[in-house]
Amino acid sequence: MGAQWKAKHKEVAANLKGRVFGKMTKEIMVAARNGADPDTNSRLRLAVEQAKKASMPKDTLERAIKKGAGLLDGAVHYEKLTYEGFTPHNVPLIVECLTDNVNRTVSEIRVLFRAGQLGGEGSVTWDFDHVGLIEARAENSEADRDEAAIEAGAQDVEPADEDGLTLFITDTTDLDAVCRALPNYGFAVETAKIGYRAKNPQSLDTEQLHEVEAFLATIHEHDDVQEVYVALEG
Repeated sequence: MGAQWKAKHKEVAANLKGRVFGKMTKEIMVAARNGADPDTNSRLRLAVEQAKKASMPKDTLERAIKKGAGLLDGAVHYEKLTYEGFTPHNVPLIVECLTDNVNRTVSEIRVLFRAGQLGGEGSVTWDFDHVGLIEARAENSEADRDEAAIEAGAQDVEPADEDGLTLFITDTTDLDAVCRALPNYGFAVETAKIGYRAKNPQSLDTEQLHEVEAFLATIHEHDDVQEVYVALEG
C-alpha cells in the first residue's frame, strides 16, 4: 500500500461504474491536450488502453479525446492540484486532483482533511519516490517477475497482491517503454501511471488501520480526486 491506496471494497470507493468512467474521462481529456493520436502520445495511449479494459463505451472515449484536444466546442479545462498531508495517526499521504473549479475543490478538500492534517507543498513528498507504476498480470505459470523486471527495464518489482497483480516500478521516463516490453516476458499490463511510492511505509494496529481506511475512503470518493498515495504497509 506504500505506492497507491485502494479501497478493500472497490464498489465503495468507486461507488458506481460511472464514477470510474468520470475519472478516466478527465485523464483522457488532459492527456489529449498533447495530441489526439494515441500512437504519438504515450500518456493518451495508456489512458485509452485502461478505458477500454474498463469497457468504456466507444463514443464516450472518442468524445473525451476530441474534447481534450480542442476538436469540439465547449471543451472543459481541467487543472491538476496536488495535496500533501497526514491521515489520522500521522501517516503521510499525497492526493492528486483534476478539477474545472479550483476554488470549489480547494474548499472541499480542506474540509475532508479535518480528520487528518493538511500540509504545505513539500511537507511529505520528500518521503516518496516519484516513479512509474505498472500493474501487470502474469499470463502463465512460467512468467518470472524478476526476470521480466530486469529484461523490460524496470527499477524494482513487488510480489503479486491478493488480486494477482504484480507491481513494476520504473523511472518516470521509462514507463511507456517498460509497458511495451512486459508482454514479451509473460505479463499483461492492466494499469500504468506516473505516481508516488512511499520510502518508509508505516504499520498500524487494527483499530488505527480502520480509522485510516475510513479517512482514505472519504478522500477517494470525492469526484475531483484522481489518485491517493499513502505511506502505509500492507
